[in-house]
Amino acid sequence: MKNYLNFEAEVKNLEKELEQLKDPYNQEGLSEVDTKNISKVQNEIDEKLKDIYSNLDPWQTALVARHEERPKAKFFIDHLFEDFMPLSGDRFYGEDKSVIAGFGKFNSNSVLVIGQEKGDNLDSRIERNFGMMRPEGYRKSIRLMKLADKFGIPIISFIDTPGAYPGVGAEERGQAEAIAKSIECCMELSVPTISIIIGEGGSGGAIALASSNKVLMFQNAIYSVISPEGCATILWRDPKKTLEASKAMKLSSKDLLSLNIIDEIIPEPIGGAHRDKDLILDNVRDSIKKNFEFFSTMDKNEIINHRKNKFLSIGRSKGFAMQTDSEKLSMKKSVLEKLINNRKIIYITSAIILLLSIIIILL
Repeated sequence: MKNYLNFEAEVKNLEKELEQLKDPYNQEGLSEVDTKNISKVQNEIDEKLKDIYSNLDPWQTALVARHEERPKAKFFIDHLFEDFMPLSGDRFYGEDKSVIAGFGKFNSNSVLVIGQEKGDNLDSRIERNFGMMRPEGYRKSIRLMKLADKFGIPIISFIDTPGAYPGVGAEERGQAEAIAKSIECCMELSVPTISIIIGEGGSGGAIALASSNKVLMFQNAIYSVISPEGCATILWRDPKKTLEASKAMKLSSKDLLSLNIIDEIIPEPIGGAHRDKDLILDNVRDSIKKNFEFFSTMDKNEIINHRKNKFLSIGRSKGFAMQTDSEKLSMKKSVLEKLINNRKIIYITSAIILLLSIIIILL
């Protein structure tokens, strides 16, 4: 049974009508398929979906990103990579099933794949902790990223989490430290890294693995510092103000691309990634190929500098920051600041002031 979002009511009715037309023998008085009418209704569905999904507001985009039938990390791992070998455990505490990690082959080249997995049904969602990683999950990822770096193996991460798990046990085992170490590890890697936000990219739980050379994002995915409900509760003390919060947070792919926080938007089929999984697979495959080719001529130092410069440049061209020197990524200083930073001038100025003060006293 298909799941429909609240703004898809008209599409739901049309698809019910389409199913009836495709199975006329269950309807009284009908004995043949009306192909002409089927084509007409299908065109209406396509037009309706196109109209709805070309005008989604940020909160509706968040609902699409959380859709139950949306393809998860395991789906992409199973269909994009060959000879995938999952690896478990952080060698400190245990295994975290909310993250799938292991080595496989993409286009006959070895890669490390890390995927935050939410699960497809209630049992698997509980087992996967709804995609919310614990400290051992981040430490497992760190262990494997360092191993990949040692052998020069590129890394691909699939991001899909509402955030890191906020439970007491996770905090006792050092959740914040594990996330910080994961970000630090990502920034130090000398191999190309690509992160793909396929659904929700929530808070530190996402950026712990998304500190990559290239951050790609599905058209209807979201990437934010907090959930819209959490933001609305904090700012307005009203969790129902999710639309206002979503607009203020700039969490959609278009907004984030314009702010240079992400590098590319991967287009989705009309109606969301869950409506045509084969097409979204092809789009992801093409995007990974293209981005790996970008790094094919770079050495280790160039890869590290590319990643560092990417994050250092965020927020410098827009927002409240001053203009920057694109080569050095340092703030341009005013004349006064330059004078203050010049010690010789400070000494000379101080001597002149002292001399003037003595003359005034003597007079």
